[in-house]
Amino acid sequence: MASRKIKRVKGSRERALEKMLQTRTHAWEEVGLARQLGQKAARRARREALVMLPLLAGVMVFYSYRVDLFGAAWDTPIRAFTVVALVVLGWAFARNVATAIAPDLFRRLDPGTAGTVGFLLRLLTIVVFTIVALRIAGIRPQTLLVAGSFTAVVVGLAAQQTLGNLIAGTVLLSARPFRVGERVRLQAGGIAGQVEGVVSSLGLLYTTLARGEDRIMVPNSVVLSAAVVPLREPASVDLRARLSKEMKPTAVQNVLQDAITVPLRAQPDIGLEELVGDEIVMRIQATPEYAGDGARLADQILTAMASIADEPALAGG
Repeated sequence: MASRKIKRVKGSRERALEKMLQTRTHAWEEVGLARQLGQKAARRARREALVMLPLLAGVMVFYSYRVDLFGAAWDTPIRAFTVVALVVLGWAFARNVATAIAPDLFRRLDPGTAGTVGFLLRLLTIVVFTIVALRIAGIRPQTLLVAGSFTAVVVGLAAQQTLGNLIAGTVLLSARPFRVGERVRLQAGGIAGQVEGVVSSLGLLYTTLARGEDRIMVPNSVVLSAAVVPLREPASVDLRARLSKEMKPTAVQNVLQDAITVPLRAQPDIGLEELVGDEIVMRIQATPEYAGDGARLADQILTAMASIADEPALAGG
């Protein structure tokens, strides 16, 4: 009897945890983070990461037996090839690993923490591969210090934008003017005015903003120099309506589009919830662009639904 109660309590806890995680996932999807939660992209990233492991091992084996295979005369070209291959494969490997674990991170952590962990993981992986590549190239820290000025000039000219975005990304990570999952508006000359969206990821080179189904990639250096305006997410209008079962969601959608003049974040979401006898229950959700338009949006939706009730002919589509 006691063991049955323990199992029942354990089962209820597991169901409660599952429900909580599903709710969190749904919330992240609603604010534009569905791409980070996509299992399809995560599985593809895992496959690509697994493919890169033997490639990395092959590059190291090729480097280890370079003298036996090609002789000492080819030592320098093979070293150069190995360095380039390690940096390129390491960059791709870091990106795939971060993408592969992103769904798990976003389900177990809040978006800001998950985005930070993903950024640090990519950065750490790139640093490790870069150090290994420098060791293979025979470049020691003392050498870099001696030739520091020359290296700074060459690297600065060759990779000015890349290094600038990378450094800006680390500064954004430490300063944290915003967090992943927050809606912000960026104002800067580099983006020709302003751009607005939900921060969906903070990458090594770009900060990605989600706006509906669109993704806006802004270089980190531009984000660092921009004015960041946090935006409060307006409350959505959520309505459950009982209609005739002949009523089609497309007809409701058309009526709402004609009736609503308030700027919206996205198109109204219409879903079928249940069938009760000769009636159906539809759920209508819409979010205004600005918080002050919530009451006016609710009035327009109610007016539209009243017109549907007054005109049964709409049920035929």
